[in-house]
Amino acid sequence: MADFALPTERLMLRGWREADIAPLHAICTDPAVMTYLGPLQTRDEVAGSITRQNDVLARHGHCFWAIERRADGAMLGFCGIKPGPAGTPLDGRLEIGWRLGAGAWGQGYAREAAQASLDWAFANLADPRVWAMTVLANERSRGLMTRLGMARHADLDFDHPALPADSPLRPHIVYSIARPA
Repeated sequence: MADFALPTERLMLRGWREADIAPLHAICTDPAVMTYLGPLQTRDEVAGSITRQNDVLARHGHCFWAIERRADGAMLGFCGIKPGPAGTPLDGRLEIGWRLGAGAWGQGYAREAAQASLDWAFANLADPRVWAMTVLANERSRGLMTRLGMARHADLDFDHPALPADSPLRPHIVYSIARPA
């Protein structure tokens, strides 16, 4: 599974490497990127996240994969599919998620990676839907969910249990998309 590779026209979604720690750490310490995602992350937290994603990849055959730009090999962030987090409405469901560095915003990379992830999920997994979550204020992610054809499930809105009770990022909204007919 470490050799997993999902090519798109401009991107390669792939398993994680040790060399990804520094570029992902740069992304995860950018206040603009982390506005709706929580506190800036330490290098050790980023390394731990990469280890966890590789563990998910080894167990399930998919994860939030690293995104590499094919033209120059630059690591842009991540996108992919993983089991939804426990204690949330996505628990036991297939979750899609993404995070790209600000330098990659506005170029269609997130949509390209997300569509490839959805296509891969529906071609390779039995789940009837793929789910996503974000904070209400995250208009970029909500907009991408809508452009992908995802629909909101207001009845599943929730307070994320991994965030402090007083965090403005705690309230989350849920979207999903059904397997194409």
